[in-house]
Amino acid sequence: MTVQGPLAIDPVATAIAGFADEFVALRRKLHGAPELAYNEHKTSALVADYLESWGYEVARNVGKTGVVGTLKVGPGERSVGIRADMDALPILEATGLDYASQTPGVMHACGHDGHTSILLAAARQLAETRNFSGTLRVIFQPAEENGGGARTMIADGLFERFPVDAVFGLHNWPGVPAGQFGFLPGPAMASVDLVIIKVIGKGGHGAKPQQTVDPVVASASLVMALQTVVSRSVDPLEMAVVTVGSIHGGIAPNVIPDSVELQITVRTFNGAVREQIKARIIALADAHAQSFGARAEVNYPRGYPVLVNDAAQTEFARQVAIRHFGEQRIHAELRPITASEDFAFMLEKLPGAYLFVGNGDSADLHSPNYDFNDTILPDAARYWVRLAQDYLSANSIDHNAGETL
Repeated sequence: MTVQGPLAIDPVATAIAGFADEFVALRRKLHGAPELAYNEHKTSALVADYLESWGYEVARNVGKTGVVGTLKVGPGERSVGIRADMDALPILEATGLDYASQTPGVMHACGHDGHTSILLAAARQLAETRNFSGTLRVIFQPAEENGGGARTMIADGLFERFPVDAVFGLHNWPGVPAGQFGFLPGPAMASVDLVIIKVIGKGGHGAKPQQTVDPVVASASLVMALQTVVSRSVDPLEMAVVTVGSIHGGIAPNVIPDSVELQITVRTFNGAVREQIKARIIALADAHAQSFGARAEVNYPRGYPVLVNDAAQTEFARQVAIRHFGEQRIHAELRPITASEDFAFMLEKLPGAYLFVGNGDSADLHSPNYDFNDTILPDAARYWVRLAQDYLSANSIDHNAGETL
């Protein structure tokens, strides 16, 4: 196996290289047996069994199918949490790999099998060496993919039952060179909200449109009007995306339906802009439908908030990478990402950072051809080991600047 980084200068790298193949095999096992949100029963049981075998105090069924492992070492009073997600996606795999999903229509198309295996490998190394002083919490979260598993774990008392001073997570990222680390202080990933607009008119025969209130025409006009929300209502220096991804109405070409449903996603990097867009969409839908003699029902369920990385903790995390991997392993060209991530809920509760590790030249996330790059697993695990050790170091660490005092 190819392992990124200079083994000769880091004993942690040497140790992880000795058992890395076991966790690559585990990753591929997880890939072949994917489980959807809140159904990660076999995955969470496997994770819990591993952690218990290494001496962690394990809590199962946190937030339905989540797992939290706790390892306390020495007299240190600091505590840190590291999170990995476990769920798969409802996608039919097309990779043709010999370890491809054995569950039709379900696959690990986002690399959560890799994230879980990375954190397990780090958890093993930390348990075997116990080279820190304080409390380590490893958090294995269900239902990141639209299930809000982070919010569910928090509602189940995650941070009251398992308190930490800061929490960290990572995601693999296709298109970034394999094994490079990326850090984004401040708003790093966009919020996402779902908007469902039902335009209600009066159906009838297509030959007698004057006797109807046509919701198809009203909806078509509304779709175009929605394009002005960003271009004319939002500050040009702010980012926002309004996407009409689904329109459904009618069953025949000669029948005007009673209603049409539009499904929309809204993404922003600013909470105030998020509220502004909500108000504007609701007002526009109501007024626009009325102008056609129709009416609009708007359902606006909240999705994930903006993921905001704490500046100090992000700099600490970046310094961990520089200290143990070198400046050349930092991907300086990473920009804020318009995709969304429910780790944002954890960062609303605690300081911390969500970082990225390059997956190389792979298919994009959520593609039926995507596969996690196993060559990055050892170094990503080594990164978690070093972050935990530095955060819980017996020596004093300035967690604002990331420098040893």
